[in-house]
Amino acid sequence: MMKQLTALVCGLAALVITGTMAIPVLGQTAVSPYKLTVFAKAPSGLSAPDSIAVLHGHVFVGYGDGHAPDGSDGLNSQVVEYRMDGSWVHTYTVVGHNDGLKVDPVTHLLWALQNEDANPNLVIINPQTRQQKQYSFDPTLHGGGYDDLVFRGCKVYISASNPANNPNTGPAIVSARIEGGYVAVEPVLAGEASAIDIPTDATVQLNLQDPDSMTLDPLGNLVLDSQADQEIIVVSDPGTNHQRALRLPLSYETPSGLMSVETDDTAFITSSGGFLLFADKNLNAVYTLSKNAFAPGTAYTAADGGPFVGTLDFTSGIITPIVTGLGDPGGMVFVDTSKHDLDPDWNSDDNQCRDRGWDAH
Repeated sequence: MMKQLTALVCGLAALVITGTMAIPVLGQTAVSPYKLTVFAKAPSGLSAPDSIAVLHGHVFVGYGDGHAPDGSDGLNSQVVEYRMDGSWVHTYTVVGHNDGLKVDPVTHLLWALQNEDANPNLVIINPQTRQQKQYSFDPTLHGGGYDDLVFRGCKVYISASNPANNPNTGPAIVSARIEGGYVAVEPVLAGEASAIDIPTDATVQLNLQDPDSMTLDPLGNLVLDSQADQEIIVVSDPGTNHQRALRLPLSYETPSGLMSVETDDTAFITSSGGFLLFADKNLNAVYTLSKNAFAPGTAYTAADGGPFVGTLDFTSGIITPIVTGLGDPGGMVFVDTSKHDLDPDWNSDDNQCRDRGWDAH
C-alpha cells in the first residue's frame, strides 16, 4: 500500500513539474469527449481570477482579490502574465478592482478596466516593455462604472455597468477614444432600447440593469451579457444608422423544465484546433477545456448561475452543461492554435487604424 501511495504522489509531482496544464482536476467534471485540466492556480496572496486575454502565446489573467468593485477601498488588483504552460512570467499592478481585460489586436497593448460599479479607470499596458499608463473617465452617463470592452475595426466599445436608474435611461454600451489623459465616451446602445427577441421574433423594449461582459461573434457583432437580467444582447452595425439589437433570454434544462440562468463570459470557437480557458473566482483557478476538434462557430458560456460551463444555442438561448462542479465561473477565451500568434481577438486592417492616436508608449 505504501509503495502504491508513493508512486501516486511521485506521479502527481511529475505532472506538476512538467507543466501546470497537466495538473489533474479534482471535483470538477467535464462530459466526454472533453478533457479538463488546471491551467494555473492563483498565485500566493491573490484570489478571484476572472478576465482572461491572450497575446503571442502568453495568457493574462486579472485577479479581483475580493476588493470593492467601486474602488472605494483604495486597493490594487493584479494582472498576471503566464506562458502557455501555465508558468508565471510577470505581475502587473493596477489601481482599483480589475474586471475587463482585452488585447488591442492592432497595437498589441493590453487594456485593463477597473471599478465596474463606479469611479472607473483604464490602464493600458505594454506587455513588451511592461510600461503602463492610467486614464480616467468623466462622470459616467449612466451613473455606474464600466465592466468590459471589445475592439471592432478602428473603434473600441465598453459595457456601461451598474446603472443608477431603473428603468435604465442611460447607455448600456458606449464607444470610447483616448483624449490626452482621459477616456471620452459616446452612447451606442441605450439601456431601454428596442430589440427583437430571437426565440419569438417579437419586438421588445429592453431594461438592461446589469450590462457586463462583452465579446464579438464571428460576424463582428457586439455580444453583451446583461448578467442579472439573464439575457444576451447582440448588436449589429453598432453606431450606424443600420444598428440593430437582438435579445436572447438564457436558460438550461432541469428535471422540472427550463430554468432561467445568469451567465458571464461567452467565447466563440474560431477554429477546429484550439482550446478554451476559463476562470473560476471561487475555486481560485484557471482551467483548460480541450478536445480533439471543436466545431467552429459554436458558442460556449460560463453560467455562474448554474454554476457550470456549457454550449449556448443562439436560436433558443438554451445552455447545455459541459463542465460541472464549479464554484463561480467567469472569464473565458478560446485560444485558436491555428493562428501563428495565438491571438483570439477579432482584427481588421492594421494600417487602417494606425492614426487613431492611442498611446502606444
